[in-house]
Amino acid sequence: MVLSKLRLLAAMLLSSLILFGCKQEAAQPGVEFKAPVTVADVKLQTIEEHVIATGTVRAVEIIRLTVLNGGLLHIAKGPHGRYAEGDNVAAGEVIANITGEEIRIALKRQLAEQKLQEAKVKLDAIRALFAEELSSATTLEQTKSEYETVKLELETSIFRENRSKISSPIDGVILRLGRDQGLPMANGQLVEPGQLIAEVASLDTVVADVDLVGKDIARVSPGFSVNVKYYAWKNQNFQGTVQRLHPTIDQQSRALKAEIAVKNPDHLLKPGMFVEVAIVANRRENVPVVPQQAVTRRGGREVVFVLNGQRVEQRYVELGLRSDNMVEVTRGVGNGEQVVVLGLETLTDKMPVRISVNRTRLL
Repeated sequence: MVLSKLRLLAAMLLSSLILFGCKQEAAQPGVEFKAPVTVADVKLQTIEEHVIATGTVRAVEIIRLTVLNGGLLHIAKGPHGRYAEGDNVAAGEVIANITGEEIRIALKRQLAEQKLQEAKVKLDAIRALFAEELSSATTLEQTKSEYETVKLELETSIFRENRSKISSPIDGVILRLGRDQGLPMANGQLVEPGQLIAEVASLDTVVADVDLVGKDIARVSPGFSVNVKYYAWKNQNFQGTVQRLHPTIDQQSRALKAEIAVKNPDHLLKPGMFVEVAIVANRRENVPVVPQQAVTRRGGREVVFVLNGQRVEQRYVELGLRSDNMVEVTRGVGNGEQVVVLGLETLTDKMPVRISVNRTRLL
């Protein structure tokens, strides 16, 4: 009897505990899910829209130095020994001498200088006599003519002597030295008139030839700024300007060639290099921009999700210029607001969120 009462009491106690637990559980409010997101600030900054293309570097112009008088070749010495391809040369600097007739040419110059000196003395004497009316005008004119003839002979001798010296007319770099059957020509080698001795070019400014296709042709004009990169120097930009657009389209590629003048003060860019160019087709300053990944589409329109307390607000936006990773927002958000850049795939308007990362300092 006592045992039955104890069992009944235990059952009643267990029922009370279960009922109490259920009431407590029912009294607890539901836990609200908050989507984890990464946000970034809307900033006012400059944004550029680029036309991306590739091009090949070349020299603005190449000076070809050839043999004028045949003879024996002697390459001159530069700061590091005999001149070689890649050496810098100054305007007027002799790169090579052609010998063989230098003695005869020098002798003719000396004789011409002596004859010119004698002709000048004679001319001065005739002028003095003419002033005293002791000589005729005809004699004076004849003496002047003789003087001019001798002067021309000296100038010709000097010209012929200089023809044996191959010098650079510009400050530049030796791009190529003459070769014989693919090998550099040796000192003492016989050369003939017209034979190439060297090619010299200035590399302070180079040209990148770029092909424009499709709609890009209408977006580029002379004078546009250009950023040029070469893969060996990924973090270095070379500044350039669109110099001119060719008047005709290539009949095979259907591309329009643009010539871009690129500043190259350290001569890092070499003729023949393949470069990437970013032509600044449009530029706006002090405008609101957001990362491109902050923009998504809802209902066929472009939207961003703006942080508002612990929830997000879906806003329709109008966009302007686009750069590599940023986009201008012309309507919909303002400077200083925060937009979701990661985790927006499942977001809806007024949805609660929690910030996992703030990318403000990373932009």
